Amino acid sequence: MAYVSLCPAHAIQEGEMGLFQAGKKSVLLVWPTGGEIKAYRGRCPHADAPLTDATFDGKVVACPHHSWGFDCATGKCVTHLVRNALHPYPLQIEDGAILVDVGPLKPPRGSA
Repeated sequence: MAYVSLCPAHAIQEGEMGLFQAGKKSVLLVWPTGGEIKAYRGRCPHADAPLTDATFDGKVVACPHHSWGFDCATGKCVTHLVRNALHPYPLQIEDGAILVDVGPLKPPRGSA
């Protein structure tokens, strides 16, 4: 596994969510109330839409495009009887930083 530093650990508090970038990949960090910090792909699995304007009530992330809701402790959809779930990323906290493994990162494009 290749963990990359995503943000300082203080960038998110219990009951909050935030969208961060790891290379070209967006990562949704959520800290469910009474739970542990989780990292998910920052796109809705229903329509592959960005979760940029998603809402979070401390337990459920709601996609702004079609109002699908996902339990942040498990990633599973809680508003529809489907198998769609948020794609989880491995996460660890070290030396005051949140690290995630999003798989291979595409290198930045070189200048022409």
